Amino acid sequence: MHRLRLITGTQLERLHFAALSPASRGRTRRRVLHRLVTWRVLTTLDRRVGGVRAGSDGLIYTLDTAGVWLTYHHAATGTAPRRPRQPGSAFTTHILAVTELYVRLIEHSRIQPFEVTEFDTEPACWCPDSFGGHLKPDAYTLLSTPDYNDAWWIEADLGTESLPRLRKKLQSYLDFAHQGGIGPGGVLPRVLITTPTAKRCTAIKALITGLPTPADQLFHPVLHSSAIDHLIIALLVDQ
Repeated sequence: MHRLRLITGTQLERLHFAALSPASRGRTRRRVLHRLVTWRVLTTLDRRVGGVRAGSDGLIYTLDTAGVWLTYHHAATGTAPRRPRQPGSAFTTHILAVTELYVRLIEHSRIQPFEVTEFDTEPACWCPDSFGGHLKPDAYTLLSTPDYNDAWWIEADLGTESLPRLRKKLQSYLDFAHQGGIGPGGVLPRVLITTPTAKRCTAIKALITGLPTPADQLFHPVLHSSAIDHLIIALLVDQ
C-alpha cells in the first residue's frame, strides 16, 4: 500500500483477495478494510470512483496515521505522523492510473513467467540528476525472469498536459541520458509513456520523432490498454 499512495477497494481486492472464491472475495475484503480503517491503518478519501452511488467498491484508500507510522517508522525519529490531505480530482485520477498499471502487472505475473521485482511510485522513484535536481517519473518498475531483468520508468499521460510541456519533460530524460546518468541497478531504464487515446499516442510519437537520439530507443508511447502487453513482450523478447 505504501508504494502506491492511493488505491481503490476493487484494486485491493484484485491484489490481495484474488485467491478467495468469487462468492466470498468482496465480503472478506470489505470486512478486512473496515477493520484497518477502524485501526487508522488506512483511511478513505471523500471522493469515490464511480460517483456517490458507487458503494464501498468505489472507495479510495490511502495510509492513515497508524499506517504511516508502521510503514515509515516515525517512532524512531520522534516525528508525529499526520493524516493525509484530500487530493484534487486530477491528482487522484493520475495516481489511480499508475496504481492500475501495478495491479495489472501483478495479475499477469500470476499466470505468465515473470515477476514484478520492484515497483516504486513518486517520490521514491525519483532519480538524482547531474544538475542538482531530480528526474521525476511517475513510477519505476523492474520486471524479472530467471535470466533477465528489464527496467522501466513510467509516465502516465492522461492527455491533459500540453505537448510543449510534455516535450520539455521528455527532454529532461534525454539530458539525463546525455550526461551519462544511470537509474536503479546501474542501468538507464527505458521510458514507457501510457496514453488514453490513439490520437494522443500518435501525437506523442510525432513529438518523439523530432527529438535527438536516443529518443527513438528511449521512449515507448503506448495506449493504456496496451501497456502491460508492451512490457511483457519487451521482457520476454529481450531476454
